[in-house]
Amino acid sequence: MVEKIDAHHHLWRYNKENYDWIDQSMGVLRRDFLPPDLEKELRSAGIDGAVAVQAQQTLSETAWLLSLADQFSFIRGVVGWAPIASEDFSTHLDHLHSHRKLRGLRHIIQGEPDDNFILNPNFNRGIACLKNTDLIYDVLIFERHLPAAIQFVDRHPQQRFVLDHVAKPRIREQLMDPWRQNITELAKRENVYCKISGMVTEADWSAWSQQGLWPYLEVVLDAFSPQRLMAGSDWPVCLLAVSYSGWFEVLNAFLEKLTVREKERILGGTASEVYGL
Repeated sequence: MVEKIDAHHHLWRYNKENYDWIDQSMGVLRRDFLPPDLEKELRSAGIDGAVAVQAQQTLSETAWLLSLADQFSFIRGVVGWAPIASEDFSTHLDHLHSHRKLRGLRHIIQGEPDDNFILNPNFNRGIACLKNTDLIYDVLIFERHLPAAIQFVDRHPQQRFVLDHVAKPRIREQLMDPWRQNITELAKRENVYCKISGMVTEADWSAWSQQGLWPYLEVVLDAFSPQRLMAGSDWPVCLLAVSYSGWFEVLNAFLEKLTVREKERILGGTASEVYGL
């Protein structure tokens, strides 16, 4: 039996300074979200394990997430942060890579003022260092960054990438293009995988519908196939629009038409393979 894996969630001890992106409209997120909270959600949705993903761009948070992964076996892996563009990145990488549960790295590209940050030479020099490891790089972007992301991926054909949140299409505005063309083009690179996550928060938080998400899900299913798709909750951020179990109910309803093997692949097999869980 293939284990069910939540390929994308966050943990934090909340304070206003470190999480200044959580504004007054996001009151539900203004508290601590810790492993015991996550464990309850995993059990409620029948999920066996999870991958914790960075929410701060600090080495201290990465160390904290790794310490939690050591304490709680259901945290199967960590996608942390490190200063990829810095000259001393290789030193940090040597230290971090020694931890068995570090499975990948991520930088919050979507928050950079330069839409072409992902093509920065220093950043790409750091990404090239990953080829000597088994670490994944998680790509966090908005749909407008997809053309640059395609160029970026083409610079690193031996590196495995995981695209977070289906590249955040403009679901709230019910726009499909140019996201559809660009993500289909990106998916032609077989070293790129995609997380089905973070979609309800790109829709209208209070008025989204399953049917409104279906066209976007169909695009990524056709583009990546179940072999390169993995399911993630984006908890606790998802709570702005849906409960943890509620998101997996939505996803399971969409996947109902697939074979058992295809569903197992999306709900756990891909994440376990790609992240080496």
